[in-house]
Amino acid sequence: MLGICRGRRKFLAASLTILFVPAITWIYLFAGSFEDGKPVSLSPLESHSPRYTASSQRERESLEVRVREVEEENRVLRRQLSLAQGRGPAPRRGNHSRTYSMEEGTGDSESLRAGIVAGNSSECGQQPAVEKCETIHVAIVCAGYNASRDVVTLVKSVLFHRRNPLHFHLIADAIAKQILATLFQTWMVPAVRIDFYDADELKSEVSWIPNKHYSGIYGLMKLVLTKTLPSNLERVIVLDTDITFATDIAELWAVFHKFKGQQVLGLVENQSDWYLGNLWKNHRPWPALGRGYNTGVILLLLDKLRKMKWEQMWRLTAERELMSMLSTSLADQDIFNAVIKQNPFLVYQLPCFWNVQLSDHTRSEQCYRDVSDLKVIHWNSPKKLRVKNKHVEFFRNLYLTFLEYDGNLLRRELFGCPSEADVNSENLQKQLSELDEDDLCYEFRRERFTVHRTHLYFLHYEYEPASDNTDVTLVAQLSMDRLQMLEAICKHWEGPISLALYLSDAEAQQFLRYAQGSEVLMSRHNVGYHIVYKEGQFYPVNLLRNVAMKHISTPYMFLSDIDFLPMYGLYEYLRKSVIQLDLANTKKALIVPAFETLRYRLSFPKSKAELLSMLDMGTLFTFRYHVWTKGHAPTNFAKWRTATTPYRVEWEADFEPYVVVRKDCPEYDRRFVGFGWNKVAHIMELDAQEYEFTVLPNAYMIHMPHAPSFDITKFRSNKQYRICLKTLKEEFQQDMSRHYGFAALKYLTAENNS
Repeated sequence: MLGICRGRRKFLAASLTILFVPAITWIYLFAGSFEDGKPVSLSPLESHSPRYTASSQRERESLEVRVREVEEENRVLRRQLSLAQGRGPAPRRGNHSRTYSMEEGTGDSESLRAGIVAGNSSECGQQPAVEKCETIHVAIVCAGYNASRDVVTLVKSVLFHRRNPLHFHLIADAIAKQILATLFQTWMVPAVRIDFYDADELKSEVSWIPNKHYSGIYGLMKLVLTKTLPSNLERVIVLDTDITFATDIAELWAVFHKFKGQQVLGLVENQSDWYLGNLWKNHRPWPALGRGYNTGVILLLLDKLRKMKWEQMWRLTAERELMSMLSTSLADQDIFNAVIKQNPFLVYQLPCFWNVQLSDHTRSEQCYRDVSDLKVIHWNSPKKLRVKNKHVEFFRNLYLTFLEYDGNLLRRELFGCPSEADVNSENLQKQLSELDEDDLCYEFRRERFTVHRTHLYFLHYEYEPASDNTDVTLVAQLSMDRLQMLEAICKHWEGPISLALYLSDAEAQQFLRYAQGSEVLMSRHNVGYHIVYKEGQFYPVNLLRNVAMKHISTPYMFLSDIDFLPMYGLYEYLRKSVIQLDLANTKKALIVPAFETLRYRLSFPKSKAELLSMLDMGTLFTFRYHVWTKGHAPTNFAKWRTATTPYRVEWEADFEPYVVVRKDCPEYDRRFVGFGWNKVAHIMELDAQEYEFTVLPNAYMIHMPHAPSFDITKFRSNKQYRICLKTLKEEFQQDMSRHYGFAALKYLTAENNS
């Protein structure tokens, strides 16, 4: 409706202009043709009159030029008016199509200012439509841990505004593929398809090009998209990872219909003086057309580019320019611009609001009259959010909005658009449909099947396990209220750590800021932080443990909890124990005895002798001896006090020690959420699989005090919670009996006797 009103106002303005401009012009000319109250002839035949001075000659020539200018303006206005009358509002074509009104680009190499005027003026006439269910193809080059985080924010901004199915083509290295494949698989967004292309295989295509840009070799890979992407893909929008959308990407997709002739590249003019070569003394950029073009947002007509032999075109250009330039400074952008300099007909210039560049030395503030005009924001400075711009607070807030936006809300269906069959989604729906919604424990049972969006390796991770095959990873899970334990654990355990963090999108960003501000955490590259995003009302403790267990790179793991501090030197002690007890060839679970303190400030014992002294003094206690003795009683602390060699203990009901096991041990059972039986069930299954429990005589860990968790409060205060937990326990034991047969009957007997 707003677009129609704008169109009518534009129509009226054009009409009035056509009517009044000629009239006013001729009145002005007529009045100016009098001198001393008498008319002055404009005929050249009368130019020799004595009264015709040199001054009046110049005046007349000026008037004639003005007449020609006005007539030209009138012709343009009439043409626009006739086009507007002929087009009218776009017709609706049923429920299966939608027309997006698109702003006009210049389509040629005009100045930035001309691009602003032409670009920010909307025309409301009928434009080429993007069908409602037409798939929009987007290509992104992504490598590493940080870029993977950036991609998520970009994708959120696209999903937030989109009305069309999307197909993302991700050119990713092994790290980014692992992270993003898991993320999208667990995100389960309808009408979104993801395909990966191995960036490492493409390195040989561009590795011969020296590049000084911080993006490295991956910053050159957009050059080979015609070769990399499927041969039947005709067009694609190519985006940098540091892009934020403020509108529906379908509007940009519709611009393809405006390409004419040999135009195959849609680009926004560069908004800095980089390619003018005047930023500093002896600054020598690559050749470019005027200010050049920025490649953060590119529209590629792949089919035409292939016919033009794009591969040969850019390679020859790069080889020629590198003879004098020696290397690229802005990666692929330099080569794209060098090609365009030689072949300006290839480019369709997009309005600058499709790529508002917040780089150093940018002129982006001249690109828009109001921030509401913006379509795409490009954080193309190494400073990112710290870049200078008078509207940077607005840009930063828009970016942070998507950064912290709950990604689960983007799992909305596109009504009227059939989605491709997703086996995982169909299986999930089938499992949920089999649950009884009238069951009082329905929410507990449903949680077992909930798919939580998961972002692996949220921070940089770099670790190669020891070559002697004795390496051990500490595994734990936590939520936001336990972040303060991370630094202490890192100081106590120098080996690799795998952590699953249960956070909301906003909390994940708080964690990121916390970690980046910690010298202790930033100095450790062997800690894998895996974000499992919040969903539902329960804390999925065993899912978190499974996520952390699954993503370790060592042959052994120490299954701990975040509230425990391991003794100093435990990492090396466990590696020696692995060899001593032949863990590689036997089914053993090595028990690390657990103790606790009620003091928030503790002088941590540096030896077993010091710990025993603190036990005798009442500074330390065996873990949960006063509230849950059965949980750790089988460890036999009395024997441990004097033990000098490992000793074996038998499983007993409710036993839940902290153990070191091989990485191929069974997962935790997901039916147990929140508080209660989550570790007990796992130890029971280890026993059913005939693991031997062995207590380590010189190992210990100490539980640090903290406020009661929300889940234990629910357990204590909610009778239905306790009833459902009891029901789940019974069902687990029945499953054990079915799976392990006669040997599992002892668990039912032990439970009845306890």
